[in-house]
Amino acid sequence: MSSIKKAVLAYSGGLDTSIIMKWLADEYGCEVVTFTADIGQGEDLEPARKKAEKYGIKEIFVEDLKEEFAREYVFPMFRANAVYEGEYLLGTSIARPLIAKYLVKTAEKTGADAISHGATGKGNDQVRFELSAYALSPDIRIIAPWREWTLTSREKLMAYAQRHGIEVEKKAGGGSPYSIDANLLHISHEGNELENPWTTPGDGAWEWTVSPLDAPDEPEDITLEFSGGDIIAVNGQSLSPAAVILRLNALGSRHGIGRADIVENRYVGMKNRGCYETPGGTIMLKAHRAMESITLDREVAHLKDELMPRYARLIYNGYWFSPERLMMQEMINASQKTVNGEVKVQLYKGNVTVLGRRSDSDSLFDERIVTFEEDAGAYDQSDATGFIRLNALRLRIAGNRSPRT
Repeated sequence: MSSIKKAVLAYSGGLDTSIIMKWLADEYGCEVVTFTADIGQGEDLEPARKKAEKYGIKEIFVEDLKEEFAREYVFPMFRANAVYEGEYLLGTSIARPLIAKYLVKTAEKTGADAISHGATGKGNDQVRFELSAYALSPDIRIIAPWREWTLTSREKLMAYAQRHGIEVEKKAGGGSPYSIDANLLHISHEGNELENPWTTPGDGAWEWTVSPLDAPDEPEDITLEFSGGDIIAVNGQSLSPAAVILRLNALGSRHGIGRADIVENRYVGMKNRGCYETPGGTIMLKAHRAMESITLDREVAHLKDELMPRYARLIYNGYWFSPERLMMQEMINASQKTVNGEVKVQLYKGNVTVLGRRSDSDSLFDERIVTFEEDAGAYDQSDATGFIRLNALRLRIAGNRSPRT
């Protein structure tokens, strides 16, 4: 412990990381640097800066990373249509490598020889932070207090805070009873009664979105413009990546879109239940697949779908900076060069319905060929006879050898 001279702490300003700030100084005898990332969690981060100052931290870093998060992490992930275990849009997972990157950068900037985080020893985030950090700085030292200290309950944490004069802020109305993670892409709620997978989530388990039952009775139609697989405009208005997500979050939340009650398989081996809200991401995914449906070659689209579960697992398990994810991303990005055009969707009571899609330059949809009317020789239907007979050959051979009833 004594060999650590300076450590960069991923600091939120909350109780856990405020305790870690004190614990690091006491247990390791090291100088503590705080790093706070603004990734669109919707909180004023100035109190975190002031709190760090109050506790004597000399080097305090607060970075606005919303645009980088959207452009370099969220958008590339959505080009792959990544969904973990069929439901989870990876809102927490995709934020961790970005935070780890800046912990490492801050350590390099300040001459720190270690980084520290507040992720528990039961969760995925410890893996995501640390795999990312080691990929970027192989010799970095990592301090994970939850795997070292004896403060294993909320009561012990509160007692430690009281002994050391660490302020425990009381939120209006007592605050949320859940463990919450929020960023530009999503908000999640875990813990409390949600630990019983049979218990129906209460209203407090949803924060951004209205209930689909209470959503407007009139649907809302919107048009999304794509370039290179990314949304660049909403209803004709050009927007930055972060602004696209914020705009779609507002639209989706109003119509009750993006709720998911999930029991997922954590990388560490246990199952976990959480309630996730990803309103903008749900719209993005539906629209992106619609855009790809007319601009991607069939086999390219199918190959992407085969690879997607593995790509999603890599993100979920913390391998964003792994060589295999980077290799897959190159292929995915190459597939998106023709994903250009517009998609029209309707938002209504929790649903996203595709109303239309078009691409003036890159569509592979040929009305002359698919028409039920006269096609003027664009497609010779008799060609299908040989096609079917050739593809049936192995089935006929097997059928002759072993007749089936």
